[in-house]
Amino acid sequence: MTGQPCPCGSGAEFELCCGPYVTGQAAPKTAEALMRSRYTAYVRENIAYLKETLWPKYQASFDGPGTARWAAESHWTGLKVLETDKGSEDDRDGTVLFEARYLSGGQLNVHRENSRFRKKSGRWYYVEAVPE
Repeated sequence: MTGQPCPCGSGAEFELCCGPYVTGQAAPKTAEALMRSRYTAYVRENIAYLKETLWPKYQASFDGPGTARWAAESHWTGLKVLETDKGSEDDRDGTVLFEARYLSGGQLNVHRENSRFRKKSGRWYYVEAVPE
């Protein structure tokens, strides 16, 4: 019996991909792994994980109810990683350009973002969207 495929589109099973991250059993080792796990958290409506992986300085102003509403009202249909710059296990920062597709209000939408990630105390965090 095989597990469910991971929502992040890696082709791996959830339990072997983003599962350990969104359940708090492990921390992503790269910026891309964090970005993929954050997408998975939107799919699974794990709002606590989205807040925990946000740069600490921004956690106090995190809009949990708004984020929960957007995650719940959207039917996430796929993630495509377009480009990464740095963000390896040895880096302290990096960016990931991606497109997340979702259905909302009967329309297919694409959220395209170039995300900045930074490592603090050995752990990756999402910092902000940056211009392409």
